[in-house]
Amino acid sequence: MVETDTGKPHPARMYDWYLGGKDNYPVDEAMGRQMLTLDPRVPVMARVNRAFMHRSTRWLAGHGVRQFLDIGTGIPTEPNLHQVAQRVAPDARVVYCDNDPIVLAHAGALLRGTDEGVTEYLQADVRDPGAIIEGARKILDFGRPVALSLVALLHFVPDEDGAHELVGRLLSELSSGSYLVLSHATADFTPEESAAATEKLKAAGVTLALRSREEFSRFFGGLELVEPGVEVPHRWHPELGEPVPGQDDGVIPGYGAVGRKP
Repeated sequence: MVETDTGKPHPARMYDWYLGGKDNYPVDEAMGRQMLTLDPRVPVMARVNRAFMHRSTRWLAGHGVRQFLDIGTGIPTEPNLHQVAQRVAPDARVVYCDNDPIVLAHAGALLRGTDEGVTEYLQADVRDPGAIIEGARKILDFGRPVALSLVALLHFVPDEDGAHELVGRLLSELSSGSYLVLSHATADFTPEESAAATEKLKAAGVTLALRSREEFSRFFGGLELVEPGVEVPHRWHPELGEPVPGQDDGVIPGYGAVGRKP
């Protein structure tokens, strides 16, 4: 099992701090505050990402998807993906996956789902897709469509770690009619602030791989993009959720999209 390292910030714990959670350490708050000096809207961005996950899950469940594989789950913040999915489809099956031991410690909160559905947690790293597939296959039927969710995760996986190849490997195991759900930070709109943030995080041992719209779109090669395609996250089917306070007060430097495997 991965040990909790409280000596350097961790993206999941920083995300928890941005969302007002308590499952973080002083080092996470300190780095979070440094990010706020570069862009005070970072907590809004975190909430916008969360809201995108809620809306995309509602859309998928409403279009017949009954299986979800959520990688890079993060520390539980209600409503979690399974709660959103199972409100639409009580028989939905959800597998969460993360490599952070703090998420494992909170797995019990993630597993409180409906009696009709299934909710399970898998301790694994996105850089080991074979282990994820092996574990998820015990719970999900890969012969039927699965929604693969990688929300606010891949910007922590650089190209040298094979980010596009990892996504391709996971998708290759999924049946026709499966979906890929992604949100991702970008430097397209805020190049100076993004460069400064990348350097600060790198100095603290956190890799941030911000990708352009073109690089983000590459993850969907061979897939059929769901309308409206690649968008700023809060503009992706806004009618499926409530707006995040502050989301329109300036640019949200990220992209979100959902694609279907033919």
